[in-house]
Amino acid sequence: MISSFVTRFAAITITFFASSLFGAEKPTLRIAAQQTPAYASLWAAKELGWFDEEFDKVGATYTWNVFAAGPLVNEALSGGSADLGVSGDQPALTARSVGLDVIAVANLGSGERTIGLIAPPNSPIKTVRDIKGKKIAYGKGSTVHHLLDLLLRKNGLSKSDIEHINLGAEDIGAALDRGDIDAALTWDHTLTKLIAEGRARLIADGSGIKLTNRISYVTRSFAEKHPEVVAGYIRAIDRGAKWIEGDKEAAYRLLAPIFKLDHDTFFSVFANQKLYTKFNKRDIDEIRSVKDYLLKERLIRGDVDIDKFIAVEYIKKAGI
Repeated sequence: MISSFVTRFAAITITFFASSLFGAEKPTLRIAAQQTPAYASLWAAKELGWFDEEFDKVGATYTWNVFAAGPLVNEALSGGSADLGVSGDQPALTARSVGLDVIAVANLGSGERTIGLIAPPNSPIKTVRDIKGKKIAYGKGSTVHHLLDLLLRKNGLSKSDIEHINLGAEDIGAALDRGDIDAALTWDHTLTKLIAEGRARLIADGSGIKLTNRISYVTRSFAEKHPEVVAGYIRAIDRGAKWIEGDKEAAYRLLAPIFKLDHDTFFSVFANQKLYTKFNKRDIDEIRSVKDYLLKERLIRGDVDIDKFIAVEYIKKAGI
């Protein structure tokens, strides 16, 4: 019995000293990113080494995977291959409404002119009212879905007045070129790029009616287990946002190759948005309004308590 006790004690002691010597396994934040200017502060933090710096301070590391859209980010989160994702407010709210236990821990920026309705340059469509009876493409359940509804109502039209085509942003340019659709709603950088290339003309954007928010949301289990890692992430993207806003030329040199934008298009895109990390009252009100719209249109399955969804305590912990 004594021998057995000694053996167990020795094993515990060896394990303790091994952990002390080699260190416990570092927590790893698995980031699901998107490669568009809307998430520029994220890319700046990565490219300039600020994620490495901030995570080193708290004894953590990270992995990085890129996805084409918010719904794919949600799949990674729900499938357990990511801990933190970035998207517009609508995909994030959709994830929360279907039971994915995520919380919004930081903003990434916003803008009213980052989304819009476009038509081919020679199209007879000149105003929103002209889309009546036309084929209009957009991503169902996306930020521009909400914009479409707002534009229709503002201009005395209803959803039944147009033919709805569900189409991703990556396919809209080609569909317009071929004449498969009459007009489309999309977001930057697709929006500004198609206009700059002369392949589309802006009919209306979100000015005065729709603010778009892009947010970082993380699984609650990760955030509660590793709050210091989440705070490190927030500090890194905040550094990225402030650096971009402070030096657009340097940001162009670093980020334009990533987003595949020429000089003029890059500056047009970034003139349409403001990058920042904190949630202000207008942001929260807009996210609440989006949730109400999604619920009313039955685009989400259940209600979302916005006060619990937006977890501002992590921004405070980051010291922002």
